[in-house]
Amino acid sequence: MPLPNDLGVLLIAHGTVSNLSEMPDFLKAIRRGRPASAELVLEMTHRYEAIGGSPLLKITDEQRRRLQSHLGRPVYVGMRFCQPTIEAAIEHAIADGVRRLVVLPLAPYSVELYTDEARKRRDALIAPSVGELELIAVEPWGSHELLISAHREIILEHAASHLKQESPILLTAHSLPLRVIESGDRYADDVAASANAIGRALQHPFELCFQSEGADGGRWLGPSLDATLEKFSAPPGTAIIVAPFGFLCDHVETLYDLDIEFAAKARARGFTLCRVPALGTHPKLLETLSSLVYAAWSRREDPLPEAVSHRGAR
Repeated sequence: MPLPNDLGVLLIAHGTVSNLSEMPDFLKAIRRGRPASAELVLEMTHRYEAIGGSPLLKITDEQRRRLQSHLGRPVYVGMRFCQPTIEAAIEHAIADGVRRLVVLPLAPYSVELYTDEARKRRDALIAPSVGELELIAVEPWGSHELLISAHREIILEHAASHLKQESPILLTAHSLPLRVIESGDRYADDVAASANAIGRALQHPFELCFQSEGADGGRWLGPSLDATLEKFSAPPGTAIIVAPFGFLCDHVETLYDLDIEFAAKARARGFTLCRVPALGTHPKLLETLSSLVYAAWSRREDPLPEAVSHRGAR
């Protein structure tokens, strides 16, 4: 089914800072208006400095560029907690003559949450032409066949020799507060379904674990990456494979939390770390995104789903 000329795509992601001076405001936005402590700002600044800055915005823009080239339709980027904002992306789309916008969250296990956010941001705009903009939802896509194939390919590309040696593989995703899960959010179930599909595709045992808990304490979805590491013992130098399938591009939560913090803990237990990169601009990820746009357009009569929960700060 061909895409209409007035159709565009809005990619939505979590966001990051482009300048370290933005850190206090960025953390405040994530924390729903609660200012971060000086200690938290200092710690996060240290992490960003340690990795030389987050590449998230650059990678997301490259995903946008490649998807736009593939679809032949305009693609925009809006971030939940930083520039470029969702509002700015919507206004840009309207100015370009877009009247139907596919909302495509780069968070396959949080589609309804991000789609609801896009609706709220659109409805808060006061430009007269905003009312003419139809938002079209994609379905949750964490177990999409092409996405699972992409994860399989990138894991085999970077860890095939270790898999043959029966090295343990940890499939990791971002944790969430347990109160969110207990309120009915299906994140945990969707993440587990995706991990199981990856395990079947690899035909290799795996451990599903969660990482990057927030700074406010409380109970978080587990098992944690650190707790999972404690389960393993092996001769010194044995590789442990970590594949951050819950993240679509590398950023501070992989480049620092895994490559620096977790790598040190693995070395302390005698392991070397084989860290699989996030998908980034993997061709099959782009195929997945394109497929989602076409599928959403083909069922455009369906209403946007209501969000099932409002998640806490990450």
